[in-house]
Amino acid sequence: MKTKKLVLLGLLSAIALTIFMLEAQLPPLLPLPGVKIGLANIVTVFTVFLLGPKEGIAVLTVRVFLGAVFAGNFSTIFYSGAGGACAIVVTILLKKVLKLNQLFVAGALGAVAHSIGQMAAAVVISGTPQLAVYLPVMIGISVVTGLFTGFSAQFLINHGGRLWKTFLQ
Repeated sequence: MKTKKLVLLGLLSAIALTIFMLEAQLPPLLPLPGVKIGLANIVTVFTVFLLGPKEGIAVLTVRVFLGAVFAGNFSTIFYSGAGGACAIVVTILLKKVLKLNQLFVAGALGAVAHSIGQMAAAVVISGTPQLAVYLPVMIGISVVTGLFTGFSAQFLINHGGRLWKTFLQ
């Protein structure tokens, strides 16, 4: 891997981790457990569409692992890992069919996949399948938050122009 690309991935991982940690300090948007905007996912969608799938997986993996370390809560690694794995697979598959002006679709569907993966992890870990009744609420919220993160990533990619080309050369 070229040094410049490695540095770029390190910067993107640091940005995603910083956003993740800052968002964790914000008060909840809604009085529902587990509801977050998922602002760090802007960086993941951006990375997958601008740099590629392997790079997106790398940034996501670093953020999930270091987020658990810095938050001091290793149980989150299972929930974030399961949700992140589902979301990145969906995002990578959508990269093959979406244009750069359609990233909002990847944001929304990736967020829905994240909720499904997170709920699956919660059901498996707790042994309580009844938790799945909360899934439709999570999916509804995920569509809204995912649209926001997808539009944000789309804005960054579409308005970066020469800046991104400078970093990627």
